[in-house]
Amino acid sequence: MTAQTPLEPGQYYHVFNRGNNREDIFAETRNYGFFLRLYAHHVDAIADTFAYCLLRNHFHLLIRIKSEQDLLDLASPPDPHHLPSRRFANLFNAYARAFNQACDRTGALFQRPFRRVQVTSDAYFAQLVVYIHRNAQKHGFVRVFREWPHSSYHTLLTDQPTRLKRETVLEWFGGPAALAAAHDVDITDPEIADLAPEA
Repeated sequence: MTAQTPLEPGQYYHVFNRGNNREDIFAETRNYGFFLRLYAHHVDAIADTFAYCLLRNHFHLLIRIKSEQDLLDLASPPDPHHLPSRRFANLFNAYARAFNQACDRTGALFQRPFRRVQVTSDAYFAQLVVYIHRNAQKHGFVRVFREWPHSSYHTLLTDQPTRLKRETVLEWFGGPAALAAAHDVDITDPEIADLAPEA
């Protein structure tokens, strides 16, 4: 699947991108929360989110695009096949404008187009959840991935309010204990690793 392929209704995707020229896209702690608030504003209506990890110069998301009828209810005029990509573009543009203003910089912040890979099996879904959460450790941002505060790992294992589809993830793994145990195995599946951005 190429990066230009539309995000199709009802399909699962690994979405990821990094800073232009590998520059940082999160310069301060507050940037992570701001990105998530913009994400909720632009993306929640068109996609369910199962896992994420925001790193200094790139990010990973595991999402499912909502049904065609859900997208039709949002689109005006109806354009369900292009609405998800447009919403993501709006997210990146809004974040880049604010980031550039705050950091006194100009020019593109994110690489274009953003990458997406369709998730086509239960096994691939489970591998991605683990891979995404372990990414901060993989790239050396922390010694142990559980120390990284800007991922969905801890939220999935608690009962704090969340927009994540936590119950779906827990059911997929068989409960919180099984989800935590699965993360003790480093995912090195080349199908995932070869497509992911370098730090």
